[in-house]
Amino acid sequence: MIRTFWRTTVVAMLYLSLWACRQETGKYQTKTGESNGYSYEYVTNDPLKVRIYTLKNGLKVYLSQYTDEPRIQTQIAVKAGGKNDPVTNTGLAHYLEHIMFKGTADFGTLDWQKESVYLDSIEHMFAHYGTLKDSLERVKYYKLIDQVSNEASRFAIANEYDKMVGELGALGTNAYTSEDRTVYINDIPANQLDNWLQLEGNRFQKIVPRLFHTELEAVYEEKNRGLDNDYWKTYEALFGAMFTKHPYGTQTVIGTIDHLKNPSITEIKKYFNTYYRPNNVAICLSGDLDYDKTIALVDKYFGNWKPNDQLPTWNRVEEDPITTPVVKEVYGPEAEWVNIGFRFKGRNSDDYTLLTLTNMILSNSQAGLIDINLDQQQKVIDPASHVEPMGDYSIHRFSGRPRDGQSLEDVKKLLLEQIELVKHGEFDDWLIEASINDLKKSKIEGSENNWSRSNDLVLAFTNNMAWNEYISETDAMRKITKEDIVKFANEHYKDNYVVVYKRTGKDTNVKKVDKPSITKVALNKEDKSPFHQAILKKKAEKLKPVFVDYDKDIRKLKMNKGVDVLYTANTENDLFSLYYMSDVGSNNDPKINVAVEYLQYLGTEDMSAEDFKKEFYRLGCNFGVSASEDRTYIYLAGLAENTDKALQLLEKLLANPKADDEALKKMVAGMFKKREDSKKDKGTIMFEGLIAYGLYGPKSSFTNVLSNKELREVKAEDLITIIKDFTKTEHRVLYYGPKKGEEIVASLNQYHALPDQLKPVPPPVEFKMQDVAKPAVYWTDYDMVQEEIMFLSKGAGFDKTRVPISCMFNEYFGGNMSSPVFQELREAQGLAYAAFAHYGSADKPTGNDLFYAYIGTQADKQPEAMKAMNGLLTNFPKTEGGFEVTRNAILNQIESERITKTDILFDYEEARRRGLDYDIRKDIYDQVQKFTLADVEKFAQDNIKGKNFNIVLIGNKNKINFKELKQYGEIKQLSLDEIFGYEKVQKIDIEKRNQ
Repeated sequence: MIRTFWRTTVVAMLYLSLWACRQETGKYQTKTGESNGYSYEYVTNDPLKVRIYTLKNGLKVYLSQYTDEPRIQTQIAVKAGGKNDPVTNTGLAHYLEHIMFKGTADFGTLDWQKESVYLDSIEHMFAHYGTLKDSLERVKYYKLIDQVSNEASRFAIANEYDKMVGELGALGTNAYTSEDRTVYINDIPANQLDNWLQLEGNRFQKIVPRLFHTELEAVYEEKNRGLDNDYWKTYEALFGAMFTKHPYGTQTVIGTIDHLKNPSITEIKKYFNTYYRPNNVAICLSGDLDYDKTIALVDKYFGNWKPNDQLPTWNRVEEDPITTPVVKEVYGPEAEWVNIGFRFKGRNSDDYTLLTLTNMILSNSQAGLIDINLDQQQKVIDPASHVEPMGDYSIHRFSGRPRDGQSLEDVKKLLLEQIELVKHGEFDDWLIEASINDLKKSKIEGSENNWSRSNDLVLAFTNNMAWNEYISETDAMRKITKEDIVKFANEHYKDNYVVVYKRTGKDTNVKKVDKPSITKVALNKEDKSPFHQAILKKKAEKLKPVFVDYDKDIRKLKMNKGVDVLYTANTENDLFSLYYMSDVGSNNDPKINVAVEYLQYLGTEDMSAEDFKKEFYRLGCNFGVSASEDRTYIYLAGLAENTDKALQLLEKLLANPKADDEALKKMVAGMFKKREDSKKDKGTIMFEGLIAYGLYGPKSSFTNVLSNKELREVKAEDLITIIKDFTKTEHRVLYYGPKKGEEIVASLNQYHALPDQLKPVPPPVEFKMQDVAKPAVYWTDYDMVQEEIMFLSKGAGFDKTRVPISCMFNEYFGGNMSSPVFQELREAQGLAYAAFAHYGSADKPTGNDLFYAYIGTQADKQPEAMKAMNGLLTNFPKTEGGFEVTRNAILNQIESERITKTDILFDYEEARRRGLDYDIRKDIYDQVQKFTLADVEKFAQDNIKGKNFNIVLIGNKNKINFKELKQYGEIKQLSLDEIFGYEKVQKIDIEKRNQ
């Protein structure tokens, strides 16, 4: 599970009416209500207006109404995860998560009576397979399992669940398994709630391990991807040392290699029958829902689900205290870093609020001790701390990467010194209140998002927290004093930590899951079960699409000197976002990326850079600068009542930055180290460097950066000029907030200093995609178990009339789990864990479309995987059923989608970039209703079939099958210097560019 957090800091939140902190007793009181014959609990002053129902069978239902768009974010949470796996069969919870997408006795099957006979046999065969020790005997017997599995597949309808939710217009269909929970996720149109509940009600009441051995291949691949991931290995090392008794450390969620190679369908069924019961599950919904109608529908489809009266009680495993530092080392190809972990009580404990606030004092992305003392002063690369809360224990984790010449032990020492400052009370008193209000603002931002709202419901349920306690945690922090934090730190941060040094080097313990060969199974892609057909016949009330009207939904205002101000009102709360946006980027001047980074280390004559960070934090605002290849923006966000003060502060910095040669010297040294680190990052090498090379060749926006020589010679004065010129060059202002349009324009006129005449945007260097006249295979060596492969081709020039059919093609061909690309490579043949394809429309009139197809596969399956993908690109797979699924999915998505808030402004910006003055989704919606499968096939023939492809590949040179690669083009190994271009001096004529 990947967690991503984006937080904008804030202080003076006392004035926010929705979340105003009232200190009177009983602000959040739990009460009961009744409506439509159903009783529920609710909490007074709850900003999410959550109702919590408990059905007769024990099923919890959390409902939160939010009508921003006619969609509902759904999460079904099972209070069981990796820690509940039996010691002899680790990985069961995760296995089961995969199997839950395979259907039931009612869907996913052509004939359940016949299919079930085969599935029973397969279950017994896997039980016997697990007893075999001789490797040759195991291979021989697995061939029998493969044979019977192929017979069973004749009755299976692959991915029928995904097809059904796709037809409903679901987005983000997924699931995750953590140590404490398993959660199933969909974002559905509000009018499809009945159909979705009927589908889920059926899915959760019976497990069918259909197409089991091909899904085993996917789990094997997932395990191998983890074994290829230095971050995951570090994570496991930390947890293994932190928890020597608890399953958090003694076993992993995905399971051991031995257990993965000997799966037990019987044990998976037992796990399902034990934990997947209504008295251990919560349905958590947030969105445009009616409370009374929704709970009645949940009861209709889930009310007959039988509870488990002998549901096991989880007994927390007590760990021995850590009394001396525990040191672990992990080796791998990635750049080095250090992780430090302190162990605390679980999420639902007295520790948590003090732990959270202590973490904010240390690291809040802006003004914490780590932020100021290590990041701002450039003593460590990417220093950070965060709390990882779990049910039984939490971990306070610290991390950082070394600068050049710095050891991992040095980084550890610097991080621990920040904790010592807290222990001695050496932090500003106001930082406590600021941090609490920062957390409060994060809650407000989360309340604007149905994913965040529903996730809060999941966390409260799976951590056994009463809802009034969950939503009052931040307010409870206001009782915490500085003395409390100092005492807490002295009691809990001693030599009781685990440190993991991630070192760059050969992992001598590297392992992989060897996978048995399997035969391609039948998919029966055109078939539909009676259950599926019944769902299709239930016509939901039609939603009408709403398209953005750029003339009505955006007020186009102007400042005194003609600068455009694009305005959209925030009527929901008292937060604002303001952007200065320019069409100047690194393609105009590669130095702009350096200037953008330099700005964060600058102050003025009377304020240091640290002072600016702290003052913004005190105002409840923050700012940042971002530059891409053809655009730069400066953003300011936070509490609306402090807009003018924050604006003045920002303008002061932009107008009068003071050069700091020492900061520049450190920054450049840090940039060199980051450049070297990026050459060790598999994701950057593949998804940025190799793709850019495959499309553009050696010269692209990716390599259009200052060479190492140029970077060494950069002058502070040049960067200061770029910063000052930003507001002197043509730009525009985007604003979303509660201020009236005339008010924000007045503020801008007063504080946003402009010259009498703005400079024009200098012409950029244009990088053109290369025609693939002679296909090539570009590869680079990387120490990994798997291979990652991408087929790439240049498309035609931008044409808005091509956007609707390309959208149709993407949804049909390679954009989801029911698409031919995913079904063929993963479901039918087990050749890849990840596989997808996409035709991308150019983002500007002068650009070109592009096509890419991706495979993440085991090295020994490279030839078969590439052959399968190439076959799909050559021979367009036609299924009328799949086409109708695609049509319904797109229409339902657009009908229920609403572009709101700042998205309106950025949607307009993207349209303007393409030369459009209207919402292109209208064309997509109108045309999709008329398209036929023949139209999609013709698009594939015109734009994909017969095209030459460059192929880029990253993998271990000792495992790549070069003989097979030859058939795809001339093979060329790329060095990291060729991919990144750092060493090459870029001789771009700046004067010519500015002519």
